[in-house]
Amino acid sequence: MAKAPVVEEHDLRRMLKIAAVTGESPLRDVALLYVLYGTGAMLTQLAQLKVTDYLTEAGRVRRDSVIRAEIAHNNVERPVFWVNAKVVAAVDAYLAFRASSGQGVTTRKAAYRSLDPESYLFLRADGEPYGLTARRSASGVVNYSCDSLSQVFRRLHSQAGVEGHALAGRRTFAVRLYRKGYDLRHIAALTGHRTLTAVRRLVDSDPVKLGDLVSGVV
Repeated sequence: MAKAPVVEEHDLRRMLKIAAVTGESPLRDVALLYVLYGTGAMLTQLAQLKVTDYLTEAGRVRRDSVIRAEIAHNNVERPVFWVNAKVVAAVDAYLAFRASSGQGVTTRKAAYRSLDPESYLFLRADGEPYGLTARRSASGVVNYSCDSLSQVFRRLHSQAGVEGHALAGRRTFAVRLYRKGYDLRHIAALTGHRTLTAVRRLVDSDPVKLGDLVSGVV
């Protein structure tokens, strides 16, 4: 299976710029892109993150949070840090829109910024949650996908002329950490991989690093 592409910064900026002025829910789409590329979350995890995974009851951002074990791809809890200013600003703007438009709100106005803490962090344009589809392999293993959210990411990449899909966010997250010099153990902890071999597969064949090698040959 071919690896997901690595999306460079200029392409991500173009996606964000176009997403901000297109589609049924621009604020949500911008927030989705920031979280995808800023946390390395997988598609089904994005669909199942809850408001309480992001906000405290007092409405403050949980700087140190987790991808819960029940939604992790390998059933192992991993950390997620809501500390990037751009990611937080985008999610906050989307949640403010949700509260003002009555999407997943609660009568407790003083708690969780008036949002239902058990509602999903990201909702469809009509305010409903994204559904998961279960598929059973020939060996009997059940895997889950979120086709409707996958289509959102394919649209966001396509309309900006950027090669990629939801898995590109995870690989790009890992490769950028690797380029900054962080070791594989730290990247494994942030992506939820159990082995360093799995992380190496994510960061291997970095196109920019290969290009840098060629540029210095002569």
